[in-house]
Amino acid sequence: MGITPVIPSQNVNESRDAFMQKVLEVNPKAQADLIERAYMFSLNAHKNQTRKSGEPYMAHPVAVALILAEQKLDSVTIAASLLHDVIEDTTVTREDIKAQFGDKILLLVDGVTKIQQFQMKSRQDRQAETYRKMLLSMAEDIRVIIIKFADRLHNLRTLKYLEPDKITSIAAETLDIYAPLAHRLGMAKIKWEMEDLAFKYLYPQEYKEIVSKVVESRNERESLVESFAEPLRKKLADEKIEAVV
Repeated sequence: MGITPVIPSQNVNESRDAFMQKVLEVNPKAQADLIERAYMFSLNAHKNQTRKSGEPYMAHPVAVALILAEQKLDSVTIAASLLHDVIEDTTVTREDIKAQFGDKILLLVDGVTKIQQFQMKSRQDRQAETYRKMLLSMAEDIRVIIIKFADRLHNLRTLKYLEPDKITSIAAETLDIYAPLAHRLGMAKIKWEMEDLAFKYLYPQEYKEIVSKVVESRNERESLVESFAEPLRKKLADEKIEAVV
């Protein structure tokens, strides 16, 4: 389960402090001053913008940053994730990013911007594989792709607010492109949630049936696990070995 989202409020200091607290809870080694500067820069850039859900736009980069903090990504990546939409969606320029945050963060933000401007034209398997390779080749730093994973994951979490054809397109692209790529790069937790959410929107009836069967079989599965665990606990106790099973 992910960490609780932080929704920016009208109280800037309160929102910033709540965000930083969440980041440091899951990633105590995070460089707080850098991340806080990126937060305030992004907040100012996205002011007066809203999401399809009606939330302040800042809710999106905050959610993306928290996903990456939970994955223990470095502070430069977390800071860049807060800025990942400012070039594409605001008046902020590449020169502004470089002046405020330096070349490393500019490289990441610019890389995500280029990926977002690169559209997939076909969903055929062979072309999907080609597209995955092109994404990897476009990214000068693998952290660009990881930021894009977090961006896509949060968009999937809020997909219900989009038009039906857009929902289908994003969900299909996720299963074809992003989930396999996340698997290839060892991002298992993100890959599983991406697949789960995309499948839910593409195949809603099948998804409901699977969830129903999982719930129905829960007691049976728990009993099966307990039947293995109890003898093991007894054996450990007999050997005077302290352990939790």
